[in-house]
Amino acid sequence: MAETMAAAGKQKRPAPQKKSVGRGFRIVKGDMDGPLFAIVIALLAIGLTMMFSASYPAAIEDGKSGTFYAMRQLAFAGIGFVMMIVFALLCNYRIFEKLYISGTVFLVALILLVLVLFIGDDLGTFATRWLYIPFTSITYQPSEVMKLALILFFSLLISRNAHRMSSFRYGVIPYLGILGVLSVLMLFQPHISGTIIILAIGVVLMLVGGCRFWHLATLGLAGLAVVLVFLMTSDKFDYIGERFLAMQDPFNPEYMQDQTWQTSQSLIAIGSGGFFGLGLGASRQKYQYLPEAQNDFVFAILCEECGFVGAATVILLFCLLIVRGFYIASKAPDRLGRLIAVGITVHIGIQALLNIAVVSNMIPNTGISLPFFSYGGTALIMQLAEMGVLLNISRQSSLE
Repeated sequence: MAETMAAAGKQKRPAPQKKSVGRGFRIVKGDMDGPLFAIVIALLAIGLTMMFSASYPAAIEDGKSGTFYAMRQLAFAGIGFVMMIVFALLCNYRIFEKLYISGTVFLVALILLVLVLFIGDDLGTFATRWLYIPFTSITYQPSEVMKLALILFFSLLISRNAHRMSSFRYGVIPYLGILGVLSVLMLFQPHISGTIIILAIGVVLMLVGGCRFWHLATLGLAGLAVVLVFLMTSDKFDYIGERFLAMQDPFNPEYMQDQTWQTSQSLIAIGSGGFFGLGLGASRQKYQYLPEAQNDFVFAILCEECGFVGAATVILLFCLLIVRGFYIASKAPDRLGRLIAVGITVHIGIQALLNIAVVSNMIPNTGISLPFFSYGGTALIMQLAEMGVLLNISRQSSLE
């Protein structure tokens, strides 16, 4: 009797039941990954709280209500949350097996990247990265759309051509060609950090999909050499070398008034927080000392107000998200799901790593947002949509 009960306890839960709804579409009756959902909600809640704390001085300085940016971000979060639930519960990730869906999403994102070079807006920065929604004053970043579009398109192509990915002709050249075109479009904005993220996503998907490392390394190094020559010979990118020099001594008066003011104020904010922080809402650097405190440098305000404990908690949550994302990928029911899960996880992980590295002066300032934290509707909506796709994959995976 005891042996029978023990054997029954070891049985795996039954596979999710699938119900066909039209051609090529299925609604899956399975449980989404609870730990991943909880991590996303925790990051979103902390992010909204810190964005509100960091943004109200900037909103008042801009002549708006102190809650202006926070309420807009809350609206973006609401839209993103709805998209996450729709993708998680209603929209089976296998619809992206259709070339006309993944291919159309990629083509639209590519057209938007081209358009931003001609009719884009810099919103007062040195980079032209935004487009206006027609007949409105609402802007969005095509590069954020392209990140998800690239994940879906590459995952589809690689899963369809898995038997040829070990070939240099079919497993390397087409994909690096696409990445090369995207890199040129991104660099002309210019958007260095976005270029790095897109390249990282593409390369990781190629390697996971079966591309041979030495094939990729050979052509990749050649492409990198071409890009470096292009950057070194174009006056438009002189600022990159200047930023590398300035980051070595961010408090040098020669750099501080121009190149490293943001970085130096960020380091002051981080150092002021100590172990437990000054207290929620008690930051001093957000009062017009640290530019874009609600955007790229919201992590510095987190460090100042919540200290080492708060910063370590957020970093731990991102690490848990990455671990859970790769775990879901390892249990995905097919190659397409595995590749999409890896791409989404790499995107969030690389972007969080780069932002924290910029804020702490580990790398030069590249203008990159912190997922779920920084102000910006396009990024937040797309990131939550990605989490919905990842949760949908988890519903069809053999998780334990």
